[in-house]
Amino acid sequence: MTAPKALDTPYDQPRIFGSAYRTATIGILLVITLIAFEGMSVGVVMPVISQQLDALDLYGLSFSAFLIASLFANVVSGLWSDRRGYTMPFLLGVVLFVVGMGLAGAASTKVLFLAARGVQGLGAGCTIVAVYVMIARVYPADVRPKVFAGLSAAWVVPAMVGPAVAGFVADTWGWRWVFFGIIPLVVPALVMLVPALNKPAHEPDASHASGDAGPADLPDLPGSSGSSGSSGAGGGSVEGARSRPFAMTVAATAAAGGAGVLLYGVDKLHISPVPSAVAVLVGLVCLGYGLAKLLPPGALRFSRGLPTTIMMRGLFSAAFFGVNSFIPLALQQVKSFGPTAAGIALTTGALGWSTGSYLQSRRSVEPHRRIRTGAACVMAGVLLGLLSVLPGVTGWVAVPAWIVAGFGMGIGMTTVSVTALKQSPVNEQGANSAALSVTDMLGSALAVGLGGALINVIGHSPGMIARGFVVICCLMSAVSLGATLLASRTRSD
Repeated sequence: MTAPKALDTPYDQPRIFGSAYRTATIGILLVITLIAFEGMSVGVVMPVISQQLDALDLYGLSFSAFLIASLFANVVSGLWSDRRGYTMPFLLGVVLFVVGMGLAGAASTKVLFLAARGVQGLGAGCTIVAVYVMIARVYPADVRPKVFAGLSAAWVVPAMVGPAVAGFVADTWGWRWVFFGIIPLVVPALVMLVPALNKPAHEPDASHASGDAGPADLPDLPGSSGSSGSSGAGGGSVEGARSRPFAMTVAATAAAGGAGVLLYGVDKLHISPVPSAVAVLVGLVCLGYGLAKLLPPGALRFSRGLPTTIMMRGLFSAAFFGVNSFIPLALQQVKSFGPTAAGIALTTGALGWSTGSYLQSRRSVEPHRRIRTGAACVMAGVLLGLLSVLPGVTGWVAVPAWIVAGFGMGIGMTTVSVTALKQSPVNEQGANSAALSVTDMLGSALAVGLGGALINVIGHSPGMIARGFVVICCLMSAVSLGATLLASRTRSD
């Protein structure tokens, strides 16, 4: 009798919750869940924080600071992970995230809280990208899709329950415990991930290089920067125009710094017009320079095909999150909702998003038509949500409105991500995943920052906040209308 040949031996695919990967999988999912919970919850308690810290004038910037810092950290952490391994970016990211949470919970002034949000953003950006690279290094190629599916679930659950839970915590124990309560949960996640941080790397292969389970498949998660084609955990080299460390770091700094200066100038235009106008101009120049390096050629001109597809991600994010961030403020200040009730209104958006994301995968409609439908639904939801602050109209109108808007995001954002991946050459899929992340974060940051500036100009009384919310909804509906009209340009032919 002869020994069976290797080809005759059945292949037993590893399981992500099997003995070899169980602790790493649980640790990764717990880390992402905690980051997602913070991201989905802070909007609910921001109106309370703004009142207690006298920080309504920094309401929009509190969101934008997190997003801009995350944008910078995404690019730098991705490059760092590619060349030196994911261990240090991951540990630094977790430390910064925890420190930011502690600083936010302990903040006694609005300036300290704003700084804490920036630290949180740096930590979240570093951690998420490092986790992507960790998955590519630790898990075999045929197992990675299951891990990324788990990451999607790790974002969906906080999106559905996070706002309501955060509202309950704020009502019961105070808003500071929304931040403090997350910190102890980081410890078991780190303990579980210690073996993964020291685990030998799997060699990159064709399925990874082609982006089969890459960040672009996860529309709710920031994309990895330059991770395609990386080598092992100890580092390696990456080729490509958008993967040069110094140039990309300069571009990320210019984009993030330019966005921050731009928003600062816009926010202060009504107080000191001339210096603020100079700041706006400087910010635009820096932002334009950074984006020209971070995005594919032609993106800023909405050239047909991939460039417009990537820009659509920013338009969707701006239209949706530019309103989403102000719904709790409007409901609590204008309609006297408590944090818990306002949280429930936000949760419905996640329900619509999940439904839209699922349904788009079951349809055979052309991608540009799905993108157009998604943008139209976001526009309809935003315009319907506008009614929630009008006199004589119940604030609960925000619930069906945000189901419709979330449904449009589920259809549109998922289709944009998948389409961008299909339109990308193999050796550019990692860079284009990062570009999706850049437009996503910048779209949200600029829209929310602009909304905060409008609230400051119009006023902070309940009636003026209602008026500001109506103006924000009109502007963001115009953005979604633009996305609807531009959808046909996502076709490559």
